[in-house]
Amino acid sequence: MAASSDTVTPSSLRLAFGNVFSLFILILIGVLAFSIRIFSVIKYESVIHEFDPYFNYRVTQFLTKNGIYDFWNWFDDRTWYPLGRVIGGTVYPGLTLTAGTLWWILNSLNIPLSVETVCVFTAPTFSAFAAWATYLLTKEVKGAGAGLTAAALLAMVPSYISRSVAGSYDNEAVAIFALVFTFYLYIKTLNTGSLFYATLNALSYFYMVCSWGGYTFIINLIPMHALLCIVTGRYSSRLYIAYAPLVILGTLLAALVPVVGFNAVMTSEHFASFLVFLILNVVGLVYYIKGMLTPKMFKVAVTLVVSAGLIVCCAMVAVLVALVASSPTKGWSGRSLSLLDPTYASKYIPIIASVSEHQPPTWPSYFMDINVLAFLVPAGIIACFLPLTDASSFVILYLVTSVYFSGVMVRLMLVLAPAACIMSGIALSSAFGVFTRSIKFASIGKQADAGDNSDGVTQNDVVKPDRNEEHPKEKASRKKKKEKENVEKAPIATKKSEKRLLMLPMEASVVAILLLMLLGAFYVVHCVWAAAEAYSAPSIVLTSQSHDGLHVFDDFREAYAWLSHNTDVDDKVASWWDYGYQTTAMANRTVIVDNNTWNNTHIATVGTAMSSPEKAAWEIFNSLDVKYVLVVFGGLVGYPSDDINKFLWMVRIGGGVFPHIKEPDYLRDGQYRIDSMATPTMLNSLMYKLSYYRFVETDGKGYDRVRRTEIGKKHFKLTHFEEVFTTHHWMVRLYKLKPPKNRIRGKTKKSKSKSTSTSSKRSATQKKNPWQ
Repeated sequence: MAASSDTVTPSSLRLAFGNVFSLFILILIGVLAFSIRIFSVIKYESVIHEFDPYFNYRVTQFLTKNGIYDFWNWFDDRTWYPLGRVIGGTVYPGLTLTAGTLWWILNSLNIPLSVETVCVFTAPTFSAFAAWATYLLTKEVKGAGAGLTAAALLAMVPSYISRSVAGSYDNEAVAIFALVFTFYLYIKTLNTGSLFYATLNALSYFYMVCSWGGYTFIINLIPMHALLCIVTGRYSSRLYIAYAPLVILGTLLAALVPVVGFNAVMTSEHFASFLVFLILNVVGLVYYIKGMLTPKMFKVAVTLVVSAGLIVCCAMVAVLVALVASSPTKGWSGRSLSLLDPTYASKYIPIIASVSEHQPPTWPSYFMDINVLAFLVPAGIIACFLPLTDASSFVILYLVTSVYFSGVMVRLMLVLAPAACIMSGIALSSAFGVFTRSIKFASIGKQADAGDNSDGVTQNDVVKPDRNEEHPKEKASRKKKKEKENVEKAPIATKKSEKRLLMLPMEASVVAILLLMLLGAFYVVHCVWAAAEAYSAPSIVLTSQSHDGLHVFDDFREAYAWLSHNTDVDDKVASWWDYGYQTTAMANRTVIVDNNTWNNTHIATVGTAMSSPEKAAWEIFNSLDVKYVLVVFGGLVGYPSDDINKFLWMVRIGGGVFPHIKEPDYLRDGQYRIDSMATPTMLNSLMYKLSYYRFVETDGKGYDRVRRTEIGKKHFKLTHFEEVFTTHHWMVRLYKLKPPKNRIRGKTKKSKSKSTSTSSKRSATQKKNPWQ
């Protein structure tokens, strides 16, 4: 008996082998997610990308050097001069604390990696974690097969690769993992009703709040799903356990993050969660009373509970309305309003609309970023309705909302990527299940037909016992057994009949599988190309392929190195806000504005200076104690993201605060021009002069390769600024403010005749400068 109980059944052996095989596939998916994102290191070098990551890198350096207490209290006087910035209270610390912890662990294990190396590889590492979290979430919805497929798709999807390549040290590097893992724990709690998973869900939400401002998507999506479950009659105690700890514990933890603080309970982005929490408690109380009272008493009690609930709800709504009405933006942040109303930013907050990643995407960008997943998503939605569960309804709601937000802002294609991968994984898994089952049943049917033809003995030839000889008690017991077997086999028979209804001919199934494999191969090729070519190049180092080979443009680091070695430590550098983080991190110089964009007036001041004539701009910069002005110019090499192309945004932002700056003054018949038809205001602006100073000396014509035209004003001199450095390809130009003429030191008094002659010369030079 002991030996028989210890025997391993084929089903348990198959299950164990499947679990081991799934673990092996998950490890390979993690390796794939990491390796596909290191093309930037292999092709270029281990360097931080873009603009915002340089600030995060600088903060991480400070954290690892000075410790967490100094980090929380750090006042940075090298940014937003003369205002400064409190770093600990204005930054989402999740990314910095994560990378700092990884660096500390590695050094504790005697793995001496630099802070920069850890920062470079943080995003690829967490992309593997995000793929595994996607597996767990999809497994809770539709099983392990769909989970493995979704994880493999997310590991390669270009939309996620664009924000998680090696060197992309931004908040999204860890936030997408936190987003998906929070959703997984919510669904896990919803399926199990475990308070343990509910607590983990609140902690995961806290990590998401620490990592990215997109946490508001979670705290609005989950209440929408809870309300959907209540309206559709799917309320259960599991829903209450999944939702209530998240709102209470999650909100308390979110308020501990300094950059969030009391916004967790005072802004409109969070009000939906509180309102749904109140509704959920009322519904839970109604269901609890229903189980205790008779139907008559229940009607009376429901009337009282609903009446009291409506009074409380009306009171809360009145308080919320009062709070919202007292705010000019109705309690919403500018970015949230730009998502709800896509035209809001362009009307009222040009600083948000000026960012390229805040623009709505084009249709080709969907094919570029999610590729064939766009065609598989509808099939995944249909599969989620067969059958519709709480978990599948949440995934559908996640997809619908992310599609809307990605259509408003191209940056939020990143949020759509996990939803598209989950839906596509469900679609592919369901399709493969139908096709393989059809092939299996078809092959079994052929074997059965072959067996019937070869067998000469029929069932009628089998000798049967004489039923008349059986005892009456044995007949009765045999009838009962047959009835039980029929009852047990009924659902199995219905399932088999449903599976047979989903069967296809064997030839069609084989062709369909081959087509799906071809589609997958096309997706893999596109993803590898996107990772290697489209998204691996760091913006700090540019390349160009021409007939004479590969050209590398390292002008940015060349300019920052010059600033670091040839200027004083306390010198202030003015530039457009895009380059503030890089200037502070790489040149270690004080900047007037940077990418945090928290003070619109300060940015408008810089925009006004760039839009003004030279003398007025000098006065503005001199009042800010500016010593150098940095301008990015791409007219010589064809770099389109230069300051001339951004100039109209400087005019709009400056004009929003200083009314004397008017956009029509810089346009000719509504067109933005820099050629001979450009307006005098445009030609005399500081940005035009600093960009095109001595540009005619390059080819004798002054041909701008970005605007594809010859410039309008070719020969002019600067009176209040002097050129101190221009990079090899003219991409970055540095100018120094000349000192005031009445404050020049080290000169002795000259004779009266000489002074009169010099004054006449000054008046003559002033006549030659009509832009003053």
